[in-house]
Amino acid sequence: MAHGICCHLLLQSLLYRSLEKTQKEIPLLSNRVLFIDVFEPHPRFPKIDPSVLKGIVKQKNLDRLGKYDGVKGLACGLETNLENGISGDSEDVSRRSEAFGSNTYQRPPAKSLWYFVWEAMRDPTILILLVCAALSLGFGIKEHGLKDGWYDGGSIFVAVFLVIAVSALSNFKQNRQFVKLSKVSNNIQVDAMRNGRRQQVSIFEIVVGDVVCLKIGDQVPADGLFIYGHSLLVDESSMTGESDHIEIDLTQNPFLFSGTKVADGFGRMLVTSVGMNTTWGEMMSTMSNDSNEETPLQSRLNTLTSSIGKVGLLIAFLVLVVLLIRYFTGNTQDENGNTEYNGSKTKADDIINSVVAIIAAAVTIVVVAIPEGLPLAVTLTLAYSMKRMMSDNAMVRKLSACETMGSATTICTDKTGTLTLNQMKVTKFWLGEDFVNENGSSSLAASVVELLHQGVGLNTTGSAYKSISGFEFTGSPTEKAILSWAVLELNLDMEGLKQSCEIVHVEAFNSTKKRSGILMRKKGENTTSVHWKGAAEMVLAMCSNYYDVSGNIKVLDDSERKNFDQIIQGMAASSLRCIAFAHKQVPEQENEEGKIHMEENCLTLLGLVGLKDPCRPGVKKAVEECQYAGVKVKMITGDNIFTARAIATECGILKPNQDMKSGAVVEGVEFRNYTPEERIEKVDKICVMARSSPFDKLLMVQCLRQKGHVVAVTGDGTNDAPALKEADIGLSMGIQGTEVAKESSDIVILDDNFGSVATVLRWGRCVYTNIQKFIQFQLTVNVAALVINFVAAVSAGEVPLSAVQLLWVNLIMDTLGALALATEKPTKDLMEKPPVGRTKPLITNIMWRNLLSQAAYQITVLLMLQFKGEAIFDVSSKVNDTMIFNVFVLCQVFNEFNARKLEKKNVFEGIHKSKLFLVIVGVTIVLQVVMVEFLKKFADTERLNWWQWGVCVGFSSVSWPIGWTVKWIPVPEKPFLSYLKLGNSKAV
Repeated sequence: MAHGICCHLLLQSLLYRSLEKTQKEIPLLSNRVLFIDVFEPHPRFPKIDPSVLKGIVKQKNLDRLGKYDGVKGLACGLETNLENGISGDSEDVSRRSEAFGSNTYQRPPAKSLWYFVWEAMRDPTILILLVCAALSLGFGIKEHGLKDGWYDGGSIFVAVFLVIAVSALSNFKQNRQFVKLSKVSNNIQVDAMRNGRRQQVSIFEIVVGDVVCLKIGDQVPADGLFIYGHSLLVDESSMTGESDHIEIDLTQNPFLFSGTKVADGFGRMLVTSVGMNTTWGEMMSTMSNDSNEETPLQSRLNTLTSSIGKVGLLIAFLVLVVLLIRYFTGNTQDENGNTEYNGSKTKADDIINSVVAIIAAAVTIVVVAIPEGLPLAVTLTLAYSMKRMMSDNAMVRKLSACETMGSATTICTDKTGTLTLNQMKVTKFWLGEDFVNENGSSSLAASVVELLHQGVGLNTTGSAYKSISGFEFTGSPTEKAILSWAVLELNLDMEGLKQSCEIVHVEAFNSTKKRSGILMRKKGENTTSVHWKGAAEMVLAMCSNYYDVSGNIKVLDDSERKNFDQIIQGMAASSLRCIAFAHKQVPEQENEEGKIHMEENCLTLLGLVGLKDPCRPGVKKAVEECQYAGVKVKMITGDNIFTARAIATECGILKPNQDMKSGAVVEGVEFRNYTPEERIEKVDKICVMARSSPFDKLLMVQCLRQKGHVVAVTGDGTNDAPALKEADIGLSMGIQGTEVAKESSDIVILDDNFGSVATVLRWGRCVYTNIQKFIQFQLTVNVAALVINFVAAVSAGEVPLSAVQLLWVNLIMDTLGALALATEKPTKDLMEKPPVGRTKPLITNIMWRNLLSQAAYQITVLLMLQFKGEAIFDVSSKVNDTMIFNVFVLCQVFNEFNARKLEKKNVFEGIHKSKLFLVIVGVTIVLQVVMVEFLKKFADTERLNWWQWGVCVGFSSVSWPIGWTVKWIPVPEKPFLSYLKLGNSKAV
């Protein structure tokens, strides 16, 4: 038969030509022109033209598909067995890749380093400095000649270019990191039939001819055609923008597009186009993978930077005005003590040079004021943390999630697979009111066993494959557990069952009904049977009879129903998931629309199974860790209230003596029926929500956010997508999670373990704290330098710290300081603090205390050196200026240790573990020695002797005892800035 189809296909390929190929014109004797399509098959697949294959799905061309004898004809041409798939060996896969291409997409070229250099050069501060450097260079050469006049301007140019290079390199590396992460996140595992076995294959290894199995939540990996399935609905919104789900069937719409999502049902597809030949591939080639995402914290820091910059501009303007007034009123003197401005006697060149020097001093203050290192610090912190989180089984998809997780106050978690291992096993089986032990299945009535075979083997999306080593089961953990039990305990023969029975209709499982059903018929018989499988209490409500061990049907009256309820509750209380099977023989009938009627009433209960899903090792400790950190953990599950309560108690979410009447445990329907006011009032008390629907989960997240909580949500199913999107942080599961869930989330937990969720929480807090450390450190530098230069400029008419020196401070402090503080690893004490939440300010009172005390000390010392240094230490003004510069830098080095611990008095705790921090401090000191001792002309410094170095180190080291002392000073809880706002409001 297959051979006949192939021959027929070859003949048709000669008759029907591709509309997409170049058409050759053959002129005839008349004015008519005959068009002949050119057929260009691949030599390895002579019956198939790749462009025709591509066009069938792309254009949804049923006529062209018909000319190929439908899906079976195409499969024959592609040498694919629709039941067993392709052979799947390396030779077969490479042959298909060569003929039809690989399932990879061309990306736009990655941004080069020069792109980021150009971006850095467009920064307003950099532009101001470049103009200043050009003016300084020009006037310097004019005044002192080329040999000596280029130092000041050239030094500023070199310093500016160093800042540009560091910024560009940092952003370039971050961009490459994102590209790598996107490759990992796009590497989806797909179920494909190869050599008769259902196996997981990387989406990049899917080839034309593959038979792919699809289920709810899967992403369609390539363009293809529907082979068979039931209730298959596809969300094509990624392609069309339409939110309506499209029904896929064999006759009207068998076309499946790459990148779309399976919304309901299940099925199999034949892959016809991959990679750039798919419709999605063409779209992807035009899309930019731009990862320069600005996080909320970066946005807040940019606002902070902007505010400080405005203050700096105001002060710089004041300095400019004061210095110009001092100069033009004759109150300034040159190096020889002569008055610089003598009215008309002063040369124009001298006036211009003096004014440029004054402008340069004002610009220097602007450079000091703008803490451009803050956004860079955030970038470094997030990039480093993302890399480390990958090794801790968490892949960050959105940068903002890192910092937001540090503020989380509530975690709403799934049960299955997250708190539990998701390794289901049938441990109990009840037939009627009798418990059947492991060896008791042989005593069951043959008629009941046959019905159980049908209910398990046909009403499933899983499969069983018999290999040499034993049986292999595929499907969801629940399906695998039930199939394994039926095959090994009840001797179910899947192949024989499928050959003797045919499925007439399927009702796929969904989270609302919590059950699935089939209508089946034994071949050669006229009667049909309906089989339902699902949550025990749901299925029990549909039954009016039940089978006993002997195969007799008994009436399910109120008394018996109570007994079954107790059996279900007993299993649930033992942390077992309870699944029921029900059956009914129905007359052959169809309604007017031709749809088959699925009986849902007066069924006969076949049996109950209890599936054990043990808690993950360490999950109780992880839950306790979150609770200790002040983060509430709430479990939201579809299981019944007894199972949910048992698991929650085992995991530590519920206390053993916690009363259900306290409102800690509710059912979804109960929560749904509360009034909005009741929900807001009671949502904080709820620890467990059982029998919940996706809408209930979404509702809870919305309520928690309304109350001001920062909410993290874990989820793995398609139905979790709305809640994952609504939450502040969506955490999807990397193993059991559907592609829809992953795309809706911010972070993917690669090992599906709640312990990794606790690790992400710790990392989030670490990111937030590291950024706070750097803010405190950076603002200390800025406040001190700003005040020193302002006071000195106004009082003495000169600035002690030159533009080059301040650029140097900015470079080593912003870059090396950021790297040192941004790479501090998470510590246990991070989980001892309450969560930050939404309302707490970024700069806390503790940070203000530390910052202002250090800045005050630095200002005092440096102003003392500025005005009295020459007399106290008997040094020249040049050496005194160098000492001021040296003390300023070394103060920052010592203060870097203080910044490691915002609250703890012992700043050296764990210093031996922070090797990178010690290396960076060492590099900073070495660079400063080189700057002072060897780069005299570049940095405008003088060499210092050992005694002068000792004085500089002595002054700087006082930072440590000051830091230790001020931490004894208590601070009010009310944010410092709120007093200013309160004062303003009163004034208004």
